[in-house]
Amino acid sequence: MAILRMKRLRLIAVRSRKEELLRELTKLGCLEISEAGEELRSDESLRPESSGVVAARTRQASIDHALELLGQYAPVKSKLLSAKPELAGTVFLEDDGLNEALALAETITEKNEQIRRIAAEESRQRAVLESLQPWMSLDHPLECTATERTELVLGTIPAKVRFSDAVEALGAAADEAELFPVGEDRSAHYAALLCLKEQLPAALESLRSFGFTAASLGGLRGTPREASAEAQESLAQLGEEKNALIGAIKALAIHRDELKLASDKLSTRVAMAESAERLVGTDSTLVLEGWLPAEREEELTEVFRRFDCAWDIRDPEPDEYPEVPVKLKNNRVTNALNMVTDMYSLPAYGTVDPNPLMAPFFILFYGLMMADMGYGLIMIVAALVAMKKIKPRGGSLAFCQLLLYGGISTFICGALTGGLFGNAPEIIAGMFGSDWKGLPALFSPVRDSTLVLYGAMGLGLIHLNAGMVVSFLEKKKNGNLADGIFEEGSLWIILVGGILLALDMLGLVPSRVLHNLGLAILIVGSVMLLFGAGRHEKGIGKITAAFGCIYNTLTGWFGDILSYSRIMALMLAGGVVAQVFNTIAAMPSANGVTPLSGLIFIVIFLIGHALNFGLNLLGCFVHDLRLQCLEFFGKFYQDGGRPFAPLAVRTKFINPEE
Repeated sequence: MAILRMKRLRLIAVRSRKEELLRELTKLGCLEISEAGEELRSDESLRPESSGVVAARTRQASIDHALELLGQYAPVKSKLLSAKPELAGTVFLEDDGLNEALALAETITEKNEQIRRIAAEESRQRAVLESLQPWMSLDHPLECTATERTELVLGTIPAKVRFSDAVEALGAAADEAELFPVGEDRSAHYAALLCLKEQLPAALESLRSFGFTAASLGGLRGTPREASAEAQESLAQLGEEKNALIGAIKALAIHRDELKLASDKLSTRVAMAESAERLVGTDSTLVLEGWLPAEREEELTEVFRRFDCAWDIRDPEPDEYPEVPVKLKNNRVTNALNMVTDMYSLPAYGTVDPNPLMAPFFILFYGLMMADMGYGLIMIVAALVAMKKIKPRGGSLAFCQLLLYGGISTFICGALTGGLFGNAPEIIAGMFGSDWKGLPALFSPVRDSTLVLYGAMGLGLIHLNAGMVVSFLEKKKNGNLADGIFEEGSLWIILVGGILLALDMLGLVPSRVLHNLGLAILIVGSVMLLFGAGRHEKGIGKITAAFGCIYNTLTGWFGDILSYSRIMALMLAGGVVAQVFNTIAAMPSANGVTPLSGLIFIVIFLIGHALNFGLNLLGCFVHDLRLQCLEFFGKFYQDGGRPFAPLAVRTKFINPEE
């Protein structure tokens, strides 16, 4: 509901109690330790504090890698909707079980490395088997490649070459040489060249023109069949060893929960080490700078007293505002809009929290765009089930809350338009011969599209003016009341004059006095707007500023208000698509409902509405987000805030108890 007021802290502590102090600060989770300022860094008596951040990250990475390996070798099926287990926050600051978990992780990693080495050897043995396959008919030891006077060379000739041509060419080049066929396949002839040593160069030269390539079978012993049998035996043995190692890793999966807890503990150690790295100090003292919420000051000072610290806490100066982290304080309704704010940008410190201002508009616009009781009911049930089963936190909680409130708004707006999965009640009644016209509706996006369009633009006008009110109040608070009067104030005067003229011109309240009054007010507002646009300019700048103001105001407001027509467009599109699917689904039942036509109706109905619901769920969110970020925020919002990141317990697998 507001941006929490932050305070700047500078603390001097005893070095010997550093670890204990950091643990206490982690428990509280309300102090962000920042980098030492220029004043401290330039002090030659202070040196940067060393930390074990690299070691902590390495240990955590070891645990996480072991968990990944367990997920690979012994995967577990998690429930679709299940909450993370919870433990007391102090558990994550204890060292119990860490050494055992690290040893277990090392064991798992070592066994995985052995499996990788075995896999590499298996690949090598399979390659040997593949290379030996064409030579299986050769009954000659592979290691015996020469005698005192002869050489034996095994090689291949491309299959497109006639083997007899190669034999003939060899005979002409080396009369004592012989080329024996061993086998062939689609790609090559496999042959054994036997010749005298002194004739080997000539023999190879004659065969080279036929594409003869020596085979690489070095290191193998025995005949090809014997070498193949040996490779197969090695593969079998390697497979047994690998299966044993995999079984050993699977057996260690019973310690998965201990590894998860150790990972979360080490994640917290990493956070503490990263914070410690930002400290500076001497041999006996440490100096810390940071930010804390003003509402938590008393808790922190109580800790500082127990640790015999010296500290100074003060409000930040205006020139420090860009450095101040931002933390939003929300209730159950406005917390849902954190998801929207985080996607855009946090507000700058010292400005306005947009969530409470945006919440009613965002939820209302979303409901108007969807406007279907059936879709709203699905959203409500999904959100409630998720919050009960998963017990989400942070961004997940904000998403579930936004889904819930959007579902409630969608259901209410659907009741106003008579939409229940489009016109499903009317269609189903017609399938059984009834002439019932469906649920009652205050208005229909199909029949009353013009009314809905005017209503959407009217809501847009209210939305834009709400942003202008915030902008006016902020300018007044910052001492810029004149800017507010000449910018927002003049536009309000023009708006009042325009409304009075419209009432007379449309015949709603015909009155000459009203017409003249509206015209006068409109002229006064226009003069104020033009004067305000050029009051800081000089000479010709006043004229150009005035013309620029006229153009920007006319086009800007016209475009902004026209943007809200998307509310009507999405309401109409969703309703029409739903009606189309209902009509298609009911076609087979035109001559009466049968079991087959009923089944076809159910299938088309479910598929069609699932597609329509999914598209609208995303489309309405995107267009609603655009209206807030571009039209509403553009009137007052100052972004650029840096999120508050306190030293706290960090977890991934187990939630700390709240």
